[in-house]
Amino acid sequence: MRLFAVRDYRHLFGAQVIALFGTGLTTVALGLLAYDLAGPRAGMVLGTALTIKMVMYVVIAPLAAAYIDRLPRRTLLVLLDVIRGAVVLALPLVTEVWHIYILIGLLQAASAAFTPTFQAVVPDIVTDESAYTRALSASQVASTMESLLSPVLAAVALTFMTFDRLFLATSAGFIISALLVLSTRIPDARPSTHTKAWDKAAGGIRTFLTTPRLRGIMALNLVVASAGSIVVVNTVNYVRDKLGGTQQDVAWMLAASGTGTLLAALALPRVLDRITARTIMMTGAGVLVGGTIAVVTLIAVGFTTWTGTAIIWAVIGIGMALIITPTGKVLRASVARNAIPEAFAAQFSLSHLAWLITYPVAGVLGTNAGLTLTWSALAILAAAGAIAALLLWPRHDGGGATGEFATTAWHMSSKDRTTLTKAA
Repeated sequence: MRLFAVRDYRHLFGAQVIALFGTGLTTVALGLLAYDLAGPRAGMVLGTALTIKMVMYVVIAPLAAAYIDRLPRRTLLVLLDVIRGAVVLALPLVTEVWHIYILIGLLQAASAAFTPTFQAVVPDIVTDESAYTRALSASQVASTMESLLSPVLAAVALTFMTFDRLFLATSAGFIISALLVLSTRIPDARPSTHTKAWDKAAGGIRTFLTTPRLRGIMALNLVVASAGSIVVVNTVNYVRDKLGGTQQDVAWMLAASGTGTLLAALALPRVLDRITARTIMMTGAGVLVGGTIAVVTLIAVGFTTWTGTAIIWAVIGIGMALIITPTGKVLRASVARNAIPEAFAAQFSLSHLAWLITYPVAGVLGTNAGLTLTWSALAILAAAGAIAALLLWPRHDGGGATGEFATTAWHMSSKDRTTLTKAA
């Protein structure tokens, strides 16, 4: 079964890609808007705005996953896109910092509800199991491409227009996304195995807490967020104030990190066929810890060069891909098929909980205590997450098994699992 031969999935995937790029362009433009309004305190403003985003993701995503089978999903997705388009259209009109916070709260509340809804729709449209697996991979590739191309597109656009025009383009993108969703035939949601909304919201999180390899992923989320916050929150002030760069330079430096992410993501599918997911993800944790230590050294000794910064940003991008890309494979191997949407919603929420911890550190501490202390604190958090992952995720569990055997075996008792392994 050819995945993109499914018309409804093709339209829905197009809507997701456009919405992703809209969100990416908004993030770049938001950083520049924060610098325009707050100058040296832009990192604090951006960190606060992104913290609001994480609060919305952590709280709303599991609730959306819980109530998803009670709402007309196509109508909901269209409405969420329209809300996001309207909010982004209003962003260039703000004159006070607190206006940003209110609008970002609305924007990210809609985004937090959109993602788990989209993830729950895909298996109802793509019913072939192998095609569904490719659909999950396609979503990951789309996210990776967005992290690379959004800053590049922003850099190109900023050579012809001011950053406030980026908001206009983003708003138009969300409306196009809504039209694509409207053109799809999305079936009614199938009843969940849980009857109560709270059970559905908490089911995926309980799975993470009781499964060793998933507890390891929770720790790795902190590693990704600690290193990623340096890039997302502090790049604007670092490039503008330390390197003396322009708006376009900010976007290109973000693209350096995205390039590292893309290169690693393209190489990983073949590597995952030969090396376990645990090995790759722990390697990624080591790369990110090394990257954070390198950037602390860079700023502490005053060796702030364009080349050195771009290399470290690319290394951080590589490390993030090494952890994020195999995560979907580990999730699918750890839960039953009918629990996949809940597991993905839980990972969406828990991963953003990690960012909720690190964004305020990067924003508030970066503004008040300087980048050296801030990046040292984030490096310590990254190292703590890496050590916790090594302890929580057993070495004998590679996390790379796929298919029904892996899912079934994981939930058996250790005695039954040994018996099944010998029989196999």
